[in-house]
Amino acid sequence: MMRSHYATQVTESLIGQTVTVCGWAHRRRDHGGVIFVDLRDRSGLVQTVFHPDQQSAFKDAEGIRSEYVLMVKGVVAARPEGTINLNLPTGKIEIVCQELTILAKSQTPPFMLDGFHDTAEDIRLKYRYLDLRRDQMQERLQVRAKVTSFIRRYLEEQGFLDIETPMLTKATPEGARDYLVPSRTQVGNFFALPQSPQLFKQILMMAGFDRYYQIVRCFRDEDLRADRQPEFTQIDIEASFIDEKDIMTCVEAMVRELFHSVKNITIPNPLPVMTYAEAMRRFGSDKPDLRVPLEFIDVGDLLKEVDFKVFSAPANDPKGRVVALRVPQGGETLTRKAIDEYTAFVALYGAKGLAYIKVNDIEQGIAGLQSPILKFLPEAVVSEILTRTQSQNGDIVFFGADRASVVNDAMGALRVKIGHDLKLLTDEWRFLWVIDFPMFEFDEKNNRWQAMHHPFTSPKINSLEELQDPGTLIARAYDLVLNGTELGGGSIRIHDTERQQAVFKTLGLTDEQAQEKFGFLLEAMRYGCPPHGGLALGLDRLIMLLCGASSIREVIAFPKTQSASCLMTGAPGSVELMQLKDLGIKVV
Repeated sequence: MMRSHYATQVTESLIGQTVTVCGWAHRRRDHGGVIFVDLRDRSGLVQTVFHPDQQSAFKDAEGIRSEYVLMVKGVVAARPEGTINLNLPTGKIEIVCQELTILAKSQTPPFMLDGFHDTAEDIRLKYRYLDLRRDQMQERLQVRAKVTSFIRRYLEEQGFLDIETPMLTKATPEGARDYLVPSRTQVGNFFALPQSPQLFKQILMMAGFDRYYQIVRCFRDEDLRADRQPEFTQIDIEASFIDEKDIMTCVEAMVRELFHSVKNITIPNPLPVMTYAEAMRRFGSDKPDLRVPLEFIDVGDLLKEVDFKVFSAPANDPKGRVVALRVPQGGETLTRKAIDEYTAFVALYGAKGLAYIKVNDIEQGIAGLQSPILKFLPEAVVSEILTRTQSQNGDIVFFGADRASVVNDAMGALRVKIGHDLKLLTDEWRFLWVIDFPMFEFDEKNNRWQAMHHPFTSPKINSLEELQDPGTLIARAYDLVLNGTELGGGSIRIHDTERQQAVFKTLGLTDEQAQEKFGFLLEAMRYGCPPHGGLALGLDRLIMLLCGASSIREVIAFPKTQSASCLMTGAPGSVELMQLKDLGIKVV
């Protein structure tokens, strides 16, 4: 080993001892003939000092520039009075250099690592090896390593086996697009990179392994957002002879211990549970941010008879919804400019406008209110709305009126935005289990039913005849939500062939199509399939939240851009024509 200690291992207990540290020149300062160099490694910083009496080392130190790679051997000394830096773990000591070796020189970096400046993300991703040297990125990836290490230990102590599943598999018919890999040995055929190990982990349950886990790479060729990447990592768990409560209890306990171990954060025991129907009714979202203390109030029943078609049309439409969102004291806080900005914001989610009522003096009735819609509404209806929303002086009430899906999306997003803008958040961490999801949702574009989670989820039914009314069925599914972000989800799986085939038929698959795509699964079920279920947590999202990052790109060592490219390596790139010829592929 070239080094004897990492930077932050050099403490007061080593004063008078000789140590050797290795790392990068973070900052160099020349003070009156004495040179100071802050040396940085993955643990942090330590100050090294070069005196003129060490002629060789001092001469070399004069040529040190940012990001030079150094090996410094010297004696640990207490910092002189007045130079102690309590913001650093090593702030009470310094290393007085006896020997200096410059292991590698560096060009001037394209951005400064000494204090982070607002460098454009594309520059950071192009020079990712430099960006990763920043203390923030070092800390985040070390948190990631701690989390994965903890999860492995925890699950193995609970009897789970780490079993690898294939990276080259068969294309799936549902969900996002697959990444395809052409076969050279079977020209014209393709492997697919897995979107999830779903079928393989179910097969493992049928094979009798009982408790499986994997921290696994998954791939989806889909449009990207802040919390999406073409390749991502999930904590995959499956177990046999369990029900919903068992798997939720297991995962909840793991997450509780994880947060305490890695961040010393105590979370509630047990975590709150809410049905999908309640979450949509109160918050317009199946992953509500419970830190925001604002809720929807349904007022459609009050508006069915009004002449104002903007409200009465959706109020009378079975697929419509009209909700009110009261913001306490928002009438005093929000300016007309802010309201206009919120109107533009909800338009991004398909809303045609944003009606509101400011409550100036509720005792004056209509005269004490301020709104462009008051002239369209009977005073009695307005009074009932204010009563139902429990409005008080200084409040503002926003309204969403449209198809239920548009109202939920637009007003749900507005609820969260207002909560953050007005600093209404009540907690730092709010977990929630969401259960009882619909089994199916109707795809109007393709005029067919599709599985809300996936077609292997078990519906809550007593007989197959109930599948004749897909829109009423509830799935044995559950999602874990943190601060408005879905950490992951899972379900109890179907474990008999007849029920699985019936679900496939509900989804529009013929027996022949089901056999072609999932024949191996149906065949395996015929040989004794135990009741089983599981859950997958998004590791990247979990680390993003733990580290307070705004995007999972900030907690992945080498992420892709939103166009699914790697700026550092230039991937994806072209390949030689001979390679394509071997694969039987021609680029058109």
